[in-house]
Amino acid sequence: MSDVFVIAQGGGPTAVINQTVAGATIEIRRRFPRAKVLGARYGVRGVRKGDYIDLSALSDADLRRFGNTPNSGLGSTRDKPDNKYCADVIDQLRKAEARAFIYIGGNDTAGTMQILDAAGANIAFVHAPKTVDNDLCENDHTPGFISAAWFVASAFLSLDLDFRAMPGIYLAVVMGRHAGFLTASGAAWRRNESDGPHLVYVPERGFSMERFIADVAQIRERYGRCIIAMSEGVQTEDGRPFLETIRETLERDAHGNVVLSGGDLGVAIQGALAQAFPKVRVRVDTFGYLPRAFPGMASEVDGREAFDVGTFAATTCLEGTCSVGQQHDGERTVLRRVPLAAVAGRTRLMPGGFLSSNENQVSAEGMAYLARLVPEAPDYPPSFL
Repeated sequence: MSDVFVIAQGGGPTAVINQTVAGATIEIRRRFPRAKVLGARYGVRGVRKGDYIDLSALSDADLRRFGNTPNSGLGSTRDKPDNKYCADVIDQLRKAEARAFIYIGGNDTAGTMQILDAAGANIAFVHAPKTVDNDLCENDHTPGFISAAWFVASAFLSLDLDFRAMPGIYLAVVMGRHAGFLTASGAAWRRNESDGPHLVYVPERGFSMERFIADVAQIRERYGRCIIAMSEGVQTEDGRPFLETIRETLERDAHGNVVLSGGDLGVAIQGALAQAFPKVRVRVDTFGYLPRAFPGMASEVDGREAFDVGTFAATTCLEGTCSVGQQHDGERTVLRRVPLAAVAGRTRLMPGGFLSSNENQVSAEGMAYLARLVPEAPDYPPSFL
């Protein structure tokens, strides 16, 4: 049997996605000293073109240096393969005599692997989890999330200190199409009720502008300022992306998803706040891609887990097609084989218990989950303000 393995990266970069490539390559080479490991440039697009980098030619030291580098070092894509595209990918995998194809990414990437596997190519298709959105089914948390959550928690601590000194209203739009995990992580370092973010708006809970303005007014009356975290995918009470109510035309990606990146949501919210609270200092930022692969906040735990996912993917590909599930057994993170169909095209939402029932804030259950994952906050003294 051929000892050729192909690895690719799909979807958005993270601070630790290259660790998964390094872990898989090192483990394959350990098990099969003569194996060739081919890294496809720009995801399945590279596989389709036969555009590879020989990862097996790199030393373990260089692979570990590569693993410590943020962003998708092999390049990525959001291509959604149709039948012809998939046939081309499989032809190229066969031409390379690939024994297995390991594709690192989110639920759309898992969907691509499911399509490829259905072609019956006698190749093991293994999906390795990755997404800062933390929205993959069969996973307690996903590689990339911890580092991004660390960035978001740190940013909101900084902003809360800023607006204690110069009170006003601040809102940050955070990545998250359907799931609010990353937005909720802005609350991870709250120590008491006066700490920001005071309000958290996520896609799992219906949003109305009228109630939003009332919430902000109540918080300002209580604390003299208001810090707000809002998911880019926040939805109206009837389940539509709020962005649809403020955009005349909607751009969609290859997978049919409404493109949420950009500043339209923030501009609309800032305008509403400025109108409702004239002469009040109002600032709105869109974090956009900033938390995704920030070099200064690549969590050691996140990196180690991403490396282990690569190692496990390399090991389990000998057993055939699957997705790798990063789960928690109550004491520690464990890796398990899970069916591709359980992950592909599916979205894991925040559990209802992670949000307080009577206010837009993370509950004690949600805070406990974040405390288990997000690095500890700096030990600052209590504020005088």
